[in-house]
Amino acid sequence: MSVESVFPQLEALLPHVQKPIQYVGGELNSTVKEWDACDVRWALMYPDAYEVGLPNQGVMILYEVLNEREGVLAERTYSVWPDLEQLMRDHEVPQFTVDSHRPVKAFDVFGLSFSTELGYTNMLTALDLAGIPLESKDRTLDDPIVLAGGHAAFNPEPIADFIDAAIIGDGEQAVLDMTEIIRAWKAEGRPGGREEVLFRLARTGSVYIPAFYDVEYLPDGRIARVVPNRSGVPWRVSKHTVMDLDEWPYPKQPLVPLAETVHERMSVEIFRGCTRGCRFCQAGMITRPVRERSITGIGEMVEKGLKATGFEEVGLLSLSSADHSEIGDIAKGLADRYEEDKIGLSLPSTRVDAFNVDLANELTRNGRRSGLTFAPEGGSERMRKVINKMVSEEDLIRTVATAYGNGWRQVKLYFMCGLPTETDDDVLQIADMAMNVIAKGREVSRSNDIRCTVSIGGFVPKPHTPFQWAPQLSAEETDARLEKLRDKIRGDKKYGRSIGFRYHDGKPGIVEGLLSRGDRRIGAVIRAVYEDGGRFDGWREHFSYDRWMSCADKALADFGVDVDWYTTRERTYEEVLPWDHLDSGLDKDWLWEDWQDALDETEVEDCRWTPCFDCGVCPQMDTHIQIGPTGKKLLPLTVKKSVPAG
Repeated sequence: MSVESVFPQLEALLPHVQKPIQYVGGELNSTVKEWDACDVRWALMYPDAYEVGLPNQGVMILYEVLNEREGVLAERTYSVWPDLEQLMRDHEVPQFTVDSHRPVKAFDVFGLSFSTELGYTNMLTALDLAGIPLESKDRTLDDPIVLAGGHAAFNPEPIADFIDAAIIGDGEQAVLDMTEIIRAWKAEGRPGGREEVLFRLARTGSVYIPAFYDVEYLPDGRIARVVPNRSGVPWRVSKHTVMDLDEWPYPKQPLVPLAETVHERMSVEIFRGCTRGCRFCQAGMITRPVRERSITGIGEMVEKGLKATGFEEVGLLSLSSADHSEIGDIAKGLADRYEEDKIGLSLPSTRVDAFNVDLANELTRNGRRSGLTFAPEGGSERMRKVINKMVSEEDLIRTVATAYGNGWRQVKLYFMCGLPTETDDDVLQIADMAMNVIAKGREVSRSNDIRCTVSIGGFVPKPHTPFQWAPQLSAEETDARLEKLRDKIRGDKKYGRSIGFRYHDGKPGIVEGLLSRGDRRIGAVIRAVYEDGGRFDGWREHFSYDRWMSCADKALADFGVDVDWYTTRERTYEEVLPWDHLDSGLDKDWLWEDWQDALDETEVEDCRWTPCFDCGVCPQMDTHIQIGPTGKKLLPLTVKKSVPAG
């Protein structure tokens, strides 16, 4: 039976909201398939505003992968701003997809991709607007399966009450496998109801169904164990890993937004995973092993993507793009090929020890020369050993000297505050480093017209990293430390005016820490915040620390734990962590040993170029590192030339 579009009701509301274009749909390369011609239907959501959600690579890839499959459709939905939310409630317009404006509740699966935990209240808003019960235990056959994915899904316990399922790891093959299980269950007449289809997903060992696990607690509040509550359900759930990225050249037809978005470019993921071993970096740990896309595969994706979109910039994405074994040939080959078209190239940021002027010049040859971004992360040499960021200050100064000497005038340095074992002095050395950068820049450029921007984020310990046991610095201590740093920079008469200083206060980090290492008891906090009006917690103007703390105090009172227990408390090796039954492939003993190495200020090499360090991923996940060089060049080798008129 066909499902009607709600656009006629929605259209009447759009003149009364900001940026109505974001709700209209019809983007170039979007897909609308006939409802009745499909038997499995997905609504995909990045739980943030359109301008943030549309460029998200994960959702865009799954949207295309699913829509390529016969008999399957996927549509997109994003968080609506509070102005439209209120109007939708007043006029009984449900959460809708932007592709065909169908109600989200009508789909078989409602899949949400969480790259940050601060999207959890937006999920509850969408569920409520859709008319889907907030808690999984209250849902019926008429409700979609609510599925979580993305990096935050590696600890889905805080939202266990609200989701039916979670997939950890790469989604491409996982969503297709899940689709076939749902398709078969529907073809059989949906026997056994929701519980049966969820059980079929669970017994694969690669879809986590929270309702099939019970959590038992010790008297002091720690977890005693997490145990399956029915036979046939695995004790541990494994992550998905896609090998051979060339077999998954998505997105082939990237979406072109109608409204302004945070990234206006065509992006290609040039490799997945990272083994640099930065101890704070969850993304690097959970996406192992490294899998490079071939230089020819990248070239084909760029060519097709530019033809399909008309974008004038290509982003070469990965966790550390300059580490691709053929990055020099990739940059030169693309710059040569698109010289006439003035197609710019960009990397998200550049590692200090991977930077070279030739690469930087290729990246800026056809585009504008903007500032360079480097991420030393730690202000002192000691801190960089703790976090395993093997970059010396001499390396940094040498690198920025090269940049300033070759015409760059702006360098941005990214650091973190609140790292394990950090002291005030470690943070104050950030100012010394920035001043040394300016001094060297003035020397080599023979100009005072140069800038260095220091940008600082608060450290949040994350699951499946060596720092998962670490205490988090309190918001008050973070703010005090940053204030001392700010005063030192501003108080310097010689260099202070050339140094920009941007930082986030410590409060959002505490909430993120509560959610990232929380267990099922945190669900009550999330729901209380949502019911108190919490929305868009990743946006400074919407975030309320006081609301989160007030709701946490009330919701956690009966459990004998509080926010500090989840955030600023150090964990021991013996403690059962909320995510221990979710297998990222990383051996827990290896993570603990790396945590001890951090405390000893011992560095560990990158296993791409050294013998294996036994982190566990390759044997456990039946995977292996895939790197070049392939020895191939970009094809075609001919440079595109304009055809003379006449």
